[in-house]
Amino acid sequence: MPSIQALARFLETPEAAEKLSVLYGNQPQRLAAMQARWLNLVRSFSVRFPAGGADVMLISTPGRTEVGGNHTDHNAGRVLAAAVDLDLIAAAERTGDGIVTVYSEGYPAVRIDTRSLEPEEEERLSTAALIRGICARMQELGWKIGGFNAVLTSDVPKGSGLSSSAAFEVEIASILNHLYNDGKLEPLQNALISQYAENNYFGKPCGLMDQTTCAVGGFVTIDFKDAHNPLVHKVGYDFSSSGYSLVIVEAGGDHADLTDEYSAVTGEMKSVAHALGGRVLRDASLEQMMAALPELHHKVNDRALLRAFHFYADNRRVGEQVQALEAGQFRRFLDLVNESGRSSWMLLQNCYSTNRPTHQGIPLALAVTAQLLGERGACRVHGGGFAGTIQAFVPTDMLEGYVVQMEAIFGQGTCYPVMVRTAGSVKLDLI
Repeated sequence: MPSIQALARFLETPEAAEKLSVLYGNQPQRLAAMQARWLNLVRSFSVRFPAGGADVMLISTPGRTEVGGNHTDHNAGRVLAAAVDLDLIAAAERTGDGIVTVYSEGYPAVRIDTRSLEPEEEERLSTAALIRGICARMQELGWKIGGFNAVLTSDVPKGSGLSSSAAFEVEIASILNHLYNDGKLEPLQNALISQYAENNYFGKPCGLMDQTTCAVGGFVTIDFKDAHNPLVHKVGYDFSSSGYSLVIVEAGGDHADLTDEYSAVTGEMKSVAHALGGRVLRDASLEQMMAALPELHHKVNDRALLRAFHFYADNRRVGEQVQALEAGQFRRFLDLVNESGRSSWMLLQNCYSTNRPTHQGIPLALAVTAQLLGERGACRVHGGGFAGTIQAFVPTDMLEGYVVQMEAIFGQGTCYPVMVRTAGSVKLDLI
């Protein structure tokens, strides 16, 4: 691995921009900004660890966006997600003392001892818990671990639904993978380790979609029919050829008081499954539900039935979206995105909270987007819903005007135009 000084010198050359284009595309202004960002990172490493820097590795892990399968994963359904060109980047160096020291821009340093990896109650919901959990799980599975020094910085906005936390987890596992395991850890293994740390050390019962997409890159479809052995398929489609940009729009609202809303989606879908004799909706078919509707109507509430209709339709749509992308039928793909959006709004009913019915930022953003883009674009609620963000596919020639008009309504900096990034979590070999 090169020294920190050699990396800094290379990042000042025109050749560095060409190397970085694999992650960020070929737009000169974007590449110049990313070149300066990486240069600032390695310089920060020199300041944080002045005694080190002889052998430094660079790692990049993308954020991710959900594209299809809204609230399907928790009922053993299918999802479609995509890595984006907003990422978390790190400079890291192996140490011999077993201590992990991580500086994340804007946060205090975090240190853990890899010789003590039992969960610590006082660390729950902390960065230290995630790092300790990743180290523990890797060691338990037979992978090598050890100390390292790292400096991280991220341009994945927090609270945007682009999975900044999953990117961090995958990044830490990638650092250990490349420093101690010659890069032999497969992306899905990385995702499973990251999920384990979040579930068992951090204390959040997350699924696997976010970590898998960050680790694998590109468009990724995941089938959760067997939760212990999900089927992961990287979709063969080059989004840069589509003539579209993907825009995440912050429509406002606070997720803090929405736990009951999220729980109700899962619980109501499963109530229909239980009434049909299954554990989750994937255990029964739409045809079975239709045949049992007269009886179901007296066993479960109406909203549960509507949400079950959404599950079956969006679960089917994921497969159709994948087929459209791999056949190069991007217009068909966009039509399916719009269908998913309408289903989430009408059947799943996760576009605003019933506790705050006058606060409807997501429906407003969707209505304005549909008006601005007409038949040329597509939009849907992004992620869990009830508050937060929408997703829009915007023709490149309409992008600037769309962002200006949406930010005039929702505020400066509320729109994040991104591209789908082919690479997942990778070690960056500049020199």
